[in-house]
Amino acid sequence: MSTDTMIYKKVKSSLITFSQLMLPSHSNFSGKIHGGFILSLLDQIAFACASKYSGKYCVTASVDQVDFLSPVEVGELLTLKASVNYVGRTSVVVGIRVESQNIQTGEVKHCNSSYFTMICKDENGQNVEAPKLILKTSDEVRRFYKALQRIEERRNAKSQLKNSVDCKSKEMINNLIENHFVKIEMD
Repeated sequence: MSTDTMIYKKVKSSLITFSQLMLPSHSNFSGKIHGGFILSLLDQIAFACASKYSGKYCVTASVDQVDFLSPVEVGELLTLKASVNYVGRTSVVVGIRVESQNIQTGEVKHCNSSYFTMICKDENGQNVEAPKLILKTSDEVRRFYKALQRIEERRNAKSQLKNSVDCKSKEMINNLIENHFVKIEMD
């Protein structure tokens, strides 16, 4: 595709904010909001953000790091804010920030930051090019650059995993026993 025919869009065109009151039906056995429920909301807003930006159906390809920083309580208002941080040829990386608010006291907690890689599809399910990104602020440039760093780190990690490891070597077994919480009882 030549640069003359490429479609460019601003990050602003991707912004989505979603809020939902956390109910007892969303809680786990300890009375906190179930992480799986929050993951489902993250996937929904990532889809909505990527599809809004691209004008295409988008599917989840990967999720980079989901850290639950603080528990969400029943009765709190959970707000998810999403934007496109990076665009590849057919992929779109959506950054999501999750906050919970005690609606009685107004206290707001940062609960989670996540990054979903979404792939743009056509009506036949084939990968299609995503609109390219116009970066207008230093925060947008920083987010784009951070996405590049995560992509590179993921490539490096995959490369390291491909190197075979001798799981029976004395050196490896000793390392595990001495440095990790493991007991090895192999036959």
